[in-house]
Amino acid sequence: MDYDIAWPGSIRPGGRTARVRESVLEVAGDLLADRGFAHLDLTEVATAAGVGKTTVYRRWRTPAGLVADLLVDMADQSLPRADTGSLLDDLTANARLVAKTLADGRQSNLFRAVIAAATCDDVTATALHSFYNTRLAEWEPCVDAAIVRGEAPVGTDPRAVLSAVSAPMYYRLLASGDPIDRDIADRSARAAAIATIAGAFVTSA
Repeated sequence: MDYDIAWPGSIRPGGRTARVRESVLEVAGDLLADRGFAHLDLTEVATAAGVGKTTVYRRWRTPAGLVADLLVDMADQSLPRADTGSLLDDLTANARLVAKTLADGRQSNLFRAVIAAATCDDVTATALHSFYNTRLAEWEPCVDAAIVRGEAPVGTDPRAVLSAVSAPMYYRLLASGDPIDRDIADRSARAAAIATIAGAFVTSA
């Protein structure tokens, strides 16, 4: 996956243009969380953000282009990975961050809307995949370091480990509706750490 794709509106200029982008993306996120992708209208976004309609259409072109840039911005603002010196503690930090995000009312609605849109819109799907690739790449060194320390077997797939950490929480968000809290975060991290140590995620020697 190419992390350097320039999505519509994703160039990061400074000054007034940066303020326009910030305002538009904030409004777009609020509308997505409130109504979903199907009701995201660029004219309404422009009006609510106090930005000219022509500017919004010229820069983002479509609702999908706007969502793509929103995901770029979300990836940019995500907290950096932990570096605790322990696989379990690093995975726990990751799990708690995911849980905090998905338990937040606005953020959980936003992710539901984007994931739903990605099932039927290729641009949104590609942007969503890029967002998660960026986040996985940020945290993969935690697993690489665990391999170096001897906590995880050589050949462990960092992406698979991190996916195992967050999967139970996304299941709760999108399927079961069970609570997403620190308890499930800590249990998800512990289960992933145990499986990692046991070699469950070894894909190559």
